[in-house]
Amino acid sequence: MRPLPALDRARQVTDALADYVENARLQAGERLPTERALMEQLQVGRSTIREAISHLQALGVIETRKGSGTYLLKPVSKATIHMPLSLDAGTLRDALLQTLEVRRGIECEAGMVAAAKRTAEDLALIERNLNEMERVHIEKGTSGPEDLAFHLAIYDATHNPLFRQLLEQMRETFWQFWQHPFERQDFARRSFPFHRTLFNAIAARDPEAAREETLKILAVVEEDIKEMSK
Repeated sequence: MRPLPALDRARQVTDALADYVENARLQAGERLPTERALMEQLQVGRSTIREAISHLQALGVIETRKGSGTYLLKPVSKATIHMPLSLDAGTLRDALLQTLEVRRGIECEAGMVAAAKRTAEDLALIERNLNEMERVHIEKGTSGPEDLAFHLAIYDATHNPLFRQLLEQMRETFWQFWQHPFERQDFARRSFPFHRTLFNAIAARDPEAAREETLKILAVVEEDIKEMSK
């Protein structure tokens, strides 16, 4: 593998790893280079390497074994790791509404499964992300990555990797919701209180309440899409 240009980041590390797996003809069960080796060969920082590793883990391509290293679970190439689910909607409004239909199905189910299967550690992470989201919201009146981190923690609390894999494959489309669509900083702001009640439902191990609170959040999102796109 060759050093990456200075401007390349996690996406390029992911591509470089996929090329390495393909060119070296690695098979499932074989070990990948260490973080330190990747940092030296690709000339990028540890955080960038870890971001790329996390992405591949979420896709179910590799696994990290504590004290042993990172191992390939299935052979990949650049052609197979970048197959995002996307749509070609005519307007941002249409794209958001169509994506919302998918979000509603996935997130309602994720909330219900998380409420049933979450561990104490899962709950602690969800609450930390919620607290950070609330802190940023109070200080700035808006949130973005913090809101996404909250929802990702719920996905992970399902202990079903397919939820995160679906999100990774739709990351670009889903990210539109956290990018202040229609250039409105107040987009979906009214959904803010329901994140706490969703957490409370998951904490109480109440799947139906988790579903109801998720629907409240997404109802606000839908209302704002329709109102702000007029």
